[in-house]
Amino acid sequence: MFSSESLQSGLQTVNFGKKVYSFETIDSTNTCARALAGCWADEGTVVIAEYQTAGRGRLGRTWVASAGENLTFSLVLRPVIAPDAMNLLSLLVAVGISRGIEEHTGVRVFCKWPNDILCSGRKLAGILLEGSLAGDRVDAVVAGIGVNVNQQTFADELATRATSLSLETGTVIDRSELFKALLRSLEEEYRTQAESGFKNVVTRWLEHAPLIGRRIAVANNGSVIEGTVRGISNGGGLIVSSQHGEQTFIAGDVTIVDMEPYASYD
Repeated sequence: MFSSESLQSGLQTVNFGKKVYSFETIDSTNTCARALAGCWADEGTVVIAEYQTAGRGRLGRTWVASAGENLTFSLVLRPVIAPDAMNLLSLLVAVGISRGIEEHTGVRVFCKWPNDILCSGRKLAGILLEGSLAGDRVDAVVAGIGVNVNQQTFADELATRATSLSLETGTVIDRSELFKALLRSLEEEYRTQAESGFKNVVTRWLEHAPLIGRRIAVANNGSVIEGTVRGISNGGGLIVSSQHGEQTFIAGDVTIVDMEPYASYD
């Protein structure tokens, strides 16, 4: 089991991870982190668990990760950002996680809108953001992060769609050291963007996502729209050109028709 002391030893951050709550089993790290945020937990507080009994993904899905093999943690943020710009934080976190993985392991990864990180065309990590408001301002945002680290096998429905860092590298990854690398890169990205008013998040995200010009299908509100990605809006929405014209999606489930660039993009 992780210990707070081992996770914090040698941690090269200012605020992120200075307070860590570590559990062997928990229902959801996001649920716990949201409760802590509601009790005025400091920005950078982390909740991490070896296993979640009710881990959540986007769109009401369940996040399934084998116990003792992966990283599942949640981070409390208190950004000075407009409520309608909160989608940018998902992109920001994806960049921080991608950077941390690449710098620590040498494995090339890519961002997929709105909250996935892919490797070799398969899902390696996911992000779930949940925010709370105080009047007309953002009070806190909890970023839930799941990374497949040393898992070797996946359930049948995920067998062809998921991968892990161990499968990609052929080695066992030290999860504590990876955690520290992820927090360091996350904090660097977050502090840089906060200082600029979160104006460069989209530009940074596109550096990690060969998505512009790709054919995709977006499932949203019971319908599926096929089209070509034209860009990302200032608020983090996906701009798609289709037979219905140009639309901006704030949420949705994206399938990339041509995954090859995500498997071999340089």
